[in-house]
Amino acid sequence: MATARTPQGATGTGGPKGVRGSGRRFGTNRARGRFRALGRALHLPVTGTARGIRRATHAHGAGESGLGKLIELHGVNGAGDVMITVALASTVFFSVPTDEARGRVALYLAITMAPFTLLAPVVGPLLDRLPHGRRAAMAGAMLARALLALVLSGAVVTGGLELYPAALGVLVASKAYGVVRSAVVPRLLPPAFSLVKANSRVTLGGLLATGIAAPIGAGLQQIGPRWPLYGAFTIFVAGMVLSFRLPPKVDSAKGEDVALLAADERHLHGPHRKSQDKRPGLRTVGPAVTHALGANASIRCLTGFLIFFLAFLLREHPMTGQSAAVSLGIVGVAAGVGNALGTAVGAWLRSRAPEIIIVTVVACVAGAAIVAATFFGAVLVACLAAIAGFAQALAKLSLDALIQRDVPEQVRTSAFARSETLLQMSWVLGGAVGIAMPLIGPLGLAVGAAIVATGWLTTVRGLIRSARQGNAGRARVA
Repeated sequence: MATARTPQGATGTGGPKGVRGSGRRFGTNRARGRFRALGRALHLPVTGTARGIRRATHAHGAGESGLGKLIELHGVNGAGDVMITVALASTVFFSVPTDEARGRVALYLAITMAPFTLLAPVVGPLLDRLPHGRRAAMAGAMLARALLALVLSGAVVTGGLELYPAALGVLVASKAYGVVRSAVVPRLLPPAFSLVKANSRVTLGGLLATGIAAPIGAGLQQIGPRWPLYGAFTIFVAGMVLSFRLPPKVDSAKGEDVALLAADERHLHGPHRKSQDKRPGLRTVGPAVTHALGANASIRCLTGFLIFFLAFLLREHPMTGQSAAVSLGIVGVAAGVGNALGTAVGAWLRSRAPEIIIVTVVACVAGAAIVAATFFGAVLVACLAAIAGFAQALAKLSLDALIQRDVPEQVRTSAFARSETLLQMSWVLGGAVGIAMPLIGPLGLAVGAAIVATGWLTTVRGLIRSARQGNAGRARVA
């Protein structure tokens, strides 16, 4: 019986040409599948990381309230600031001999920090008068730093004098962002969220972003001195966009008033004194808050002092077997780890006995500074940096808890803004003392111990008395 054959040139699926066509299509589809798989593999680390960050920042109602967006914005702010810090440190500090570097940093402080100290008290009250434009104010601070980063990118190469006014502008813009951010957090609290927990999340987000951006900035610095500043420009532009993505309610000033930092209502005088039968205007923040602010100011003054003093001390006398950059890196990492740990512990403790926490951590810092000054050594210096970072974070969160507890809601955002201004000024003062100190390790740390001990001795009685009275020290209408 004859078998039917398919002609050799037929194009049916069973013929040779059909097999070849099908094979080509199969091969093409397989190649496309491989490219898609490769694309997914390359894309997964980015998208997976982004989803993980979004889940972490938006957890426990933070996404619905808008706090998650503020956490992400603060992370962007920290990353941009550290890029500029890396560029300026390499230009002003590491690029010249030690004696010349000290003179250049002193000049940098004189030209930038002195005007900044005068402008800082003005920024907070000025922004108090613009409560309806907080998103625009934060976006403006981001845009200003983005443009100034471009100016600095030219100055770090040419060494022009524009470096100093541009750096001053960056400091003022960063200060303005910090003041507005402090006023925004109370507006974005999720249900059953304490202010301490919210601030700890925001702070921790900034610390993590700073830790990630710092090595990236150092890598960009190896390409060229301009590149960290180009990175800062890109980051701050992204921050400007994120500022407008905050919920519109942060621009609302409904029910707010202006806080007056006085110890109690007896210190109110003149136009600030109101009769009891009138609607309350200015209010006092209460003795617990003012004493806690004084203790925090002493720690912030110490951290500013240690940054500048140890920077020059370790450059001149690095740790045994380490370079100056590595020595500074070890101390910086220790301080960062301590700060992150203090933030985590503060979130765990929430609002438990904030006065006692402040008294305890300030005493620990003073004791650590005394030990480090007496038995001066690399390990003790790193331990002091870690303890100071831990204490600064935990004491600041405790101050936030006291403001939330004792300050009326109408003036709470103003109290945050003004307290942050005072803490910034304390840091500047400590930095000025650190740059003026002779490079003698035990002597410098003894001065640091004296700064903290003074803050502790002047506030301990008031804080303990407030802790014993409990809510009896709550602020009253003046």
